[in-house]
Amino acid sequence: MLYSPAAARAELDMTLFWSVALLLSLGLVMVYSSSIAMAEAEKITGYRMHYYLMRHAIFLVIGVVVAGIAFQIPVALWQRMALPLFIGGGFLLVLVLIPGIGREVNGSRRWISLGFTSMQPSELMKFFVVLYAADYTVRKAAFMNDFKKGFLPMLAVMVFTGAMLLRQPDFGALVVITSIAMAVLFLGGLNWRVFAGLIVLLAAAFVVLIISSPYRLQRIVGFMDPWADAYGKGYQLSHSLIAFGRGEWLGVGLGGSVEKLFYLPEAHTDFLLAVIAEELGLAGIAVVIALFVVFIYRAFAVGREAMMREKYFAALAAQGIGVWLSVQALINMGVNMGVLPTKGLTLPFMSYGGTGIVVNCIAVAVLLRIDAENRASSGTSKTSARVGRRA
Repeated sequence: MLYSPAAARAELDMTLFWSVALLLSLGLVMVYSSSIAMAEAEKITGYRMHYYLMRHAIFLVIGVVVAGIAFQIPVALWQRMALPLFIGGGFLLVLVLIPGIGREVNGSRRWISLGFTSMQPSELMKFFVVLYAADYTVRKAAFMNDFKKGFLPMLAVMVFTGAMLLRQPDFGALVVITSIAMAVLFLGGLNWRVFAGLIVLLAAAFVVLIISSPYRLQRIVGFMDPWADAYGKGYQLSHSLIAFGRGEWLGVGLGGSVEKLFYLPEAHTDFLLAVIAEELGLAGIAVVIALFVVFIYRAFAVGREAMMREKYFAALAAQGIGVWLSVQALINMGVNMGVLPTKGLTLPFMSYGGTGIVVNCIAVAVLLRIDAENRASSGTSKTSARVGRRA
């Protein structure tokens, strides 16, 4: 069923829509503010101060256009495409590891060059895992209490996915994807004893992964006391905390950040929130958090509504999207504030990054489509009830 612009507006969850629109808009402004100095100094940008702004705006337009197309796709078709998309995502995770195809930056091979830009398969995989986990849980609903039939097949594919992500390495994406899969399985009725046991095993596995990797262990040490080595392991976090401290209540003013002037690495990507804190203060951070809370609340509300209508795939997909973006936002905020160890995860809807912005927009389109179909079925039910009463 295609939606005309007028019909789409009538059926959109405007609270959800505006929370995302405001996050995207604020992100565009802050990416520009945080990247001006770097764009003027880098030869690759042609010394143009608007370089990152223009690229981010282009990706944003692409994301909105693709989201408009994704909104036209019925939820039933997304369910049928879940497995092929997941397999395609797994193929891309393998492809990115091949020298000459995958592009290496700062010791990580996470990008596939497309000529004019790069694609990050792990960002796509987050969305594909939401769809696959929701579809898998619906298909295996009768076996959710059976470890062998209900969970083991899912465990096998997630181990493969995790192994590919660790080869890049992209530990942050692994944490987010694992959270998505576990949450969807739990919401879909996975036996709570199995779930509790898996939480313990995952916690132990993450500890082993951290201890066995020198660079991850250094990040933990730097996180625990960034000031002990402020020019080494704790450099990024210490400057992020300085940015938060300088912002105080209302910030130093838009464009007034000092930390973005080559002191804070990745100011326009992973540490965008620190620049927001410095320039807009506690008030700006409160607005960002409030917008994310509204979005996440509506995502779970849409999922709950679909569940009440016995649309189980739609319900789990909506809640999976809520889990994905809330976990990623929470980790990014925690890293910026020094609550969590430094991790390479962007702030959804806001940080600079082509693949991330486009995939986030597609996820929102799917969420809005689920809500629109909920509303359409509600209207159908009311019409049927009125016809029944007249009869």
